[in-house]
Amino acid sequence: MTTKSHANKSRFIALACCTAFAALAFTGTASAAPYKWLRSTPLVMAHQGGEDEFPSNTMYAFKKAIKAGANSLELDIGVTSDNKVVIRHDTTVNSTTNGSGNVSGMTLAQIRTLDAAYWFAQNKGHHYDHGYLASDYTFRGVATGAVPPPTGYKAADFRVATLSEVMAAFPNTPINIEIKGRTPAEDTSEYITNATVLGNLLKTSTRTDLVVVSFKQEAVDKFSTIATKIPTAPGIAGDLKFFWQNSKYGKSMSKQTVAFQVPTIYRIGSQKLLVGNCGFIGMAHKAGYAWHSWFSGDPGDTDARDTWRWLLDRRVDGIMTARPAALIKFMSTYKKSAANNVCHF
Repeated sequence: MTTKSHANKSRFIALACCTAFAALAFTGTASAAPYKWLRSTPLVMAHQGGEDEFPSNTMYAFKKAIKAGANSLELDIGVTSDNKVVIRHDTTVNSTTNGSGNVSGMTLAQIRTLDAAYWFAQNKGHHYDHGYLASDYTFRGVATGAVPPPTGYKAADFRVATLSEVMAAFPNTPINIEIKGRTPAEDTSEYITNATVLGNLLKTSTRTDLVVVSFKQEAVDKFSTIATKIPTAPGIAGDLKFFWQNSKYGKSMSKQTVAFQVPTIYRIGSQKLLVGNCGFIGMAHKAGYAWHSWFSGDPGDTDARDTWRWLLDRRVDGIMTARPAALIKFMSTYKKSAANNVCHF
C-alpha cells in the first residue's frame, strides 16, 4: 500500500469519525513515563493471560504466557462487595467458573472458593462453551483440589486472583489493567466505582510499567484523579478526541497518558473504519505515545497471522493477543527489514 493511499485512508477515517461522533473533552498536559512504552519490537501482551491457550485471567494463564515468551500481561478487574480488586473479565462469574452471580455482589472469600478454569476446554474451538463433555474441560477441579494441579503449579493458580497477587508475582512485567464494571445498561457509575477502588489500591505504587485503561473515559479520568502517577491509556472518547482534532487538541492529553489502545478495525454499525493505519499510528508516535492494538475485525478476517504481519509491518508498540505462544512463534519467523516498514514515519 502506498504512502499516498495511507494518507487518503487516514483522511477518510478522520472524516468518518467526525460524522459519527460529537466532540468529547479530554484535557491535561503530556509527559513521558520512565518506562519506555515506545518500542522497536512490540510487547507481546497476553490478553487475559492468553485466553485461547490458557484459562482466562488465571494465575496459571499468566505464568504460562510469560513462560511461553510473552513480555506483558493484559487483564481485567472487577470489585467485590467488600471492595477487593479481583481479576475478572465479565460482570458475572458465570462464563468461566462453577459459580453464578455478579462479582460486585460477592465477597472475596466467596469468589475465592470458585473454580476459575471450570469452563475452559483447551482442545475445543470455542474454549468456554458450556456444552462439551465434562472430560473436555481440561483443568476442571484443580482449583477445588478434586484434581491434582499440573507439575510446577498449585490449586490457587486456578482460582480467581486478586490484582495485588498478580502484581506481586510479576514485579518486573508490564501489566495492562482494564477497568470493567459493565451492567446490562452499561451504567457508567459502576465503572467509576471500580475506578475509585482501583485508584485507592494503586495510588501509592511506584511502578511505571502499569497502564490503566477503560472503554469509559469517565473511569480513566476518575482513576487519574486518585492514582496520579500511574500511566494510563484513554477510553474511546479520549481516542476520538485525539485522532479527530489532533491539530487542535494533540497537546492536551492527560499527563499520565502513555499509549493508545485501539482495535485494528473499528465498527460503527455497518461501517468499518481502518484504525490501524499509518496516518493514525504516525500521529500517535509523533506525539510520543505508544500504539497498542487489540483485535476487532482483523485484516483478512480469516487468519490471526494476517493481522500479526499487518501490525508488525506498521511498527506498533504492543499486540494484545489471545494466543501469545502462537504469536511468539510467528514473530520468530517474521523477517524484519526496511521493506516491511510500510509506514514512513
